[in-house]
Amino acid sequence: MIKEWHEQAEGMFQQMVEWRRHLHKNPELSFQEVETPKMIAGILESYGIEVQTGVGGNGVVGKISGGKPGKTIALRADFDALPIQDEKEVEYKSEVPGVMHACGHDGHTATLLAVAKVLSENKHLLAGNVVLIHQHAEEVFPGGAKSMIDDGCLDGVDVVFGTHLSSRAPLGTFCYRSGYTMASADSFEIKIIGKGGHGSSPHETIDSIAIGAQLVNQLQHIVSRRVDPQKSAVVSVGSFHAGNANNVIADSAVITGTVRTFDQEIRAFVEEELRNIVDGVCKTFQAEYEVIYKNGYPAVYNHEAEVEVFKEVISSSAGEETLVETPPIMGAEDFAYYLLKKPGMFYHTGARNEDIGAIYPHHHPKFDFDERAMVHAAKSLLSLVYHYSAVKTAESVV
Repeated sequence: MIKEWHEQAEGMFQQMVEWRRHLHKNPELSFQEVETPKMIAGILESYGIEVQTGVGGNGVVGKISGGKPGKTIALRADFDALPIQDEKEVEYKSEVPGVMHACGHDGHTATLLAVAKVLSENKHLLAGNVVLIHQHAEEVFPGGAKSMIDDGCLDGVDVVFGTHLSSRAPLGTFCYRSGYTMASADSFEIKIIGKGGHGSSPHETIDSIAIGAQLVNQLQHIVSRRVDPQKSAVVSVGSFHAGNANNVIADSAVITGTVRTFDQEIRAFVEEELRNIVDGVCKTFQAEYEVIYKNGYPAVYNHEAEVEVFKEVISSSAGEETLVETPPIMGAEDFAYYLLKKPGMFYHTGARNEDIGAIYPHHHPKFDFDERAMVHAAKSLLSLVYHYSAVKTAESVV
């Protein structure tokens, strides 16, 4: 039976390409998605799937009920775009100035729609249910996952899976990791309030730029000297804004940055150390300060039992050689919220192909992927559904 499902997914390749390219031409930013969820809901409804719209904001949830009782497996795809100008010279280039799908969410959506089509035609063979989570606003905190969960998208779900098309991994591979696989993503803004004055009389001022420079240097010591070297953490300053003239000492400065960790204790420790450093440096130089520290997405933690299922399923359906165990990465994903509520895992499907120029990193103006990766992703998701929810008989196991 799974072989037939895979063949049906392969037969939907051109439809997936059509869906993906339409979405690529017509991207919508996080929390501004209007036409995309309408399109998704319309397609799901045309398959006779039970659809709920406006879930947690702009999310769409479809439910396929099997012919017999059993487990409920949830599959998630995101559909928001990024504020990036599309620089690719392709027929499906974004038609919205300054907005493009630079992270593969258009492909994720097309993949899950194809999976929905196959499963809707085979629902009588399911012992259990499949929940199709089409999520809005993955790219911008607070994201769409948490609000969709709060709105009930995981109610009754036993296990949840998601995949991300990756231009870093070769076409035909599946990248996975048990335990922590993607980092939490926190942000900070530090405002230094000094005393401005003439550049020729620094002794009469409290120089916010000089203080800020000290802070930038000191913040780097958190990871290098305060965090256990066997633990992972990143503290990066992304911007430093102060002053507007060469002969004026700025009265204030603003520093922003990001903190990435895996361990929750390290996450709290880094925030505490950052606040201590800002307090100490600013007091030393008689400056006032304000710190805005925001906890973003938590770390993505893949559950061991589900990872073992994934490895077994992919080995038998695609071949053990397609599996690539990877180190954790410092990128973040709000799929983490699903895994805080339910067992499951998040993995990457290889979509890199040098021959067609699908080599640029995610969030790059020329980002693209080999569209055949959508078939691989669809087949992997169908295999997982088969494992958990398919009615298995001697005739169906092929």
